[in-house]
Amino acid sequence: MVDSHDLRPALGDFSSIVCFRAVVTGMEDALGARAAAVALKAAGRKRGHDLVASLGLTGAGSSGDFEAMQQSLDQAVGVDGTRLCAIDHIEADGEDLIVHTRETICSADEPQGSSRECTYTLGAVHGAVEELTGRKFRGKQIGSVLRGQDHDIFRFTPR
Repeated sequence: MVDSHDLRPALGDFSSIVCFRAVVTGMEDALGARAAAVALKAAGRKRGHDLVASLGLTGAGSSGDFEAMQQSLDQAVGVDGTRLCAIDHIEADGEDLIVHTRETICSADEPQGSSRECTYTLGAVHGAVEELTGRKFRGKQIGSVLRGQDHDIFRFTPR
């Protein structure tokens, strides 16, 4: 059945991880890994801001209710949303926020031990966290399923 809100009438709103990864590796080949990472993080951050705003959730996480924020983010980007990743846990570490994600699009089909970082996913979660909280952060990946952790983990430090 075709949803009248689908961006494409026959194929729907989603494309494959294989195609997304081709975009990432193509950007890395054309721009270099560092410049591609900057571009992908910026694109993801914009997407995260826009997604949360489009759902009417701007400022919804400003109360510090991390469980509600986790549920809102997971619904938007998880299995019931865009399927970018699953958001399993958000916690405070002092002023920082730590977000535990799994099945990120950036880590999919990457070999164990790979040095690949979650550039686009980090950016998208970064933008979403900023839009939810109304605060600005610096984001950094601090854990990876590719290097032994059970989640891709992002730390967001207030600016």
